[in-house]
Amino acid sequence: MRPTEKDQNETQDEHRHHYGYKRDLRTAMPQIIAVNVKNLLLLGYGMTLGFPTILIPAVSQPRPDEVLRLDTSQISWIGSINLIVVPLGCALSGAVTTPMGRRRAMQAVNLPFLLAWLLFHFSGTAGHLYGALFLTGLAGGLLEAPVLTYVAEITQPHLRGALAATSSMCIIIGVFTQFLFGTLLYWRSVALVNITVTVLAVLALFFVPESPHWLVSRQRHAEARKSLQWLRGWTTPQAVEEELKDIQVLFKRKKVGNNEVEDTWSEKVSQYLHRSFLVPFSLVSYSFFVGHFSGMTTLQTYAVSIFQSLEAPMDKYNATLVLGLVQIAGTASCVVLVRVVGKRVLTLISSAGAATCCLLLAGYDVYIQMQDKPYGGVMVNGLADNSSTLGLNAHDDAESVNPYSWIPMTLLFFLAFITHTGIRMLPWILIGEVFSAKTRAGAAGLASAVGYVFGFVTNKVYIGMVDLLSIWGTYGFYGLICLTGCVVFYFILPETEGKKLNDIENHFAGVKKLSNEVYRSKKRKNLEISKMREIKGAVNQSFEGDNTNL
Repeated sequence: MRPTEKDQNETQDEHRHHYGYKRDLRTAMPQIIAVNVKNLLLLGYGMTLGFPTILIPAVSQPRPDEVLRLDTSQISWIGSINLIVVPLGCALSGAVTTPMGRRRAMQAVNLPFLLAWLLFHFSGTAGHLYGALFLTGLAGGLLEAPVLTYVAEITQPHLRGALAATSSMCIIIGVFTQFLFGTLLYWRSVALVNITVTVLAVLALFFVPESPHWLVSRQRHAEARKSLQWLRGWTTPQAVEEELKDIQVLFKRKKVGNNEVEDTWSEKVSQYLHRSFLVPFSLVSYSFFVGHFSGMTTLQTYAVSIFQSLEAPMDKYNATLVLGLVQIAGTASCVVLVRVVGKRVLTLISSAGAATCCLLLAGYDVYIQMQDKPYGGVMVNGLADNSSTLGLNAHDDAESVNPYSWIPMTLLFFLAFITHTGIRMLPWILIGEVFSAKTRAGAAGLASAVGYVFGFVTNKVYIGMVDLLSIWGTYGFYGLICLTGCVVFYFILPETEGKKLNDIENHFAGVKKLSNEVYRSKKRKNLEISKMREIKGAVNQSFEGDNTNL
């Protein structure tokens, strides 16, 4: 039977979004493999972020055979060097790694990681530790551009959001592995074990293709076609031709006579002054601002101290491990839900939920103060500051134990979960897809640098905010930031889930606006079978009945 006009429209819409590729496991599998190979690099990066957690107590109160013994001033640098160097690496990331290609750059940044782990293991002075931390911070910044852009450029629209969300999840898992390794091994042995992930990442990257976008930008069209064939299910050249043409349009060069000429340096710089860069850059930067001032960044940094001041109804270190598990659960939920509800809805729910948690914490602190309950202090550098409060008891007297200490602990766990389902993940997902093809790598590095600067500022001002505003004022401020963010995102955040990179670029360039609906392909039914079901065994209507009287 001939397809109806509605069926034809649905088929055309499906073809426009997916270039006629089948949506099956064979098509998705190579993209999943490539992204998970890239995730090995992020797992290693997460290990560098978690390593200072087991390093600091080991060198501040070392065992008898340890040659390193650091004072408070030296230890403070261990927690600061990474935060200072990473933004520098991010800012340089696009310019340094773009000429190398996404894949080769991801392999190259593993060299500083390898040297850093060896330096950690054999370190004999504080300077050795500082040098290793400098290398991990620099490499962690340099990897941002190739990693974030690679995911966006190799994945299909309906897979991009979920696969991009796995990046943050792997970093958190990397941090969590250091907590576990620290309970089983000495910190020098942990450094050696971590090398295996670095080496495995380098080797695995040899077996995945380069980004087709980068290959087209270098006029290597035949290699780009082969890359697409691999990424779209080891298919034929004809099957990827239409998508390849769309990518070539993004990197179309100007012509002088009959020859194509590459953009000059000034023309490349001017692209960062266009609307197609400034609008998404502002959106991503604001996302980082709300994400860091949601209260989660400071909770990660001061987790052990905060749980101790909370007099949490569990051991402070166990509470920190639970916090890590809750974060992993939140990111896993984001990976699953982003394909269903989209980034926009998840962000609105996440920011509203974070606002609720922070405001309830502030309200709880006000209530406890009004009841004239004794308070515990927020722990800073291992010392309790009793001038700041969280509505908790600091006395050992059994009669003064706060029976409500489970309330703020539960709220903080929920804050960790709800922020990692949306607002904490949003900017890292957006970075790879909202910028134009010609500015994507450089913009990814610059936006990441802004994110790390906001993280540094959040941690830096936290203690001062608690001293000045107390806990209720600090978390009340966080709550208002999240609440305002929820409203602002409602008006400025488009739904990019399931949308092609070309369409997203046109939206921010002001060419054509995106809808706020998540694109979902409709399963095409077999028209012949469905029509026979409608006939339900009736006489075939294409033949006339035999009216002859015999």
